[in-house]
Amino acid sequence: MTTFPVHTLETVPAGARDALGRIMQSYGFVPNLAGAFAESPAALHGLLGAIGSFEAKEMTLTAVERQVVLLATSVLNRCRYCAAAHAMLAHKNGLDRGEVDGLQQGRPLADGKLEALRRFVEAVVDKRGWVSEGDLEAFLEAGFTRAQVYEVVFGVALKTLTNYANHIAKPRVNDQFAAFLPTWDGA
Repeated sequence: MTTFPVHTLETVPAGARDALGRIMQSYGFVPNLAGAFAESPAALHGLLGAIGSFEAKEMTLTAVERQVVLLATSVLNRCRYCAAAHAMLAHKNGLDRGEVDGLQQGRPLADGKLEALRRFVEAVVDKRGWVSEGDLEAFLEAGFTRAQVYEVVFGVALKTLTNYANHIAKPRVNDQFAAFLPTWDGA
């Protein structure tokens, strides 16, 4: 069976050492996803650039809305690692634990605008971007903008990248995320 290393600060390739060090400084630990991505310094740098863009102040989705995008995508792609990580971050950013658990199970959210966002993410993922006019209208009528359509697509693409990488590398879920592991199976 092919296995992939999850690098630490001691084993990381030279080209990814500084990036992994910055992650350690920012989070206080190295998420195993980042340790796996460090096998390719170029891929790790690309991932960190994309994450930085998705978290940039120019992004008009709120912190909670961004986490809904990332968590809903992870659930749809059945990535337990990312679902646990983004459930923790969604809760940290203000989403009630019951709503987080419901989102992990694919249940509707009580907040109408967040539910419209969840449904739009579902349409983007399930239809591979070929959303219907009705999907777009429902999203826009919930109070979102055309710019946010692109922000959602960007978030789905970012999270699909990490979900697929986790499906291949199968990193262990970090202890920091373990309390938010979903009950379903997946990578």
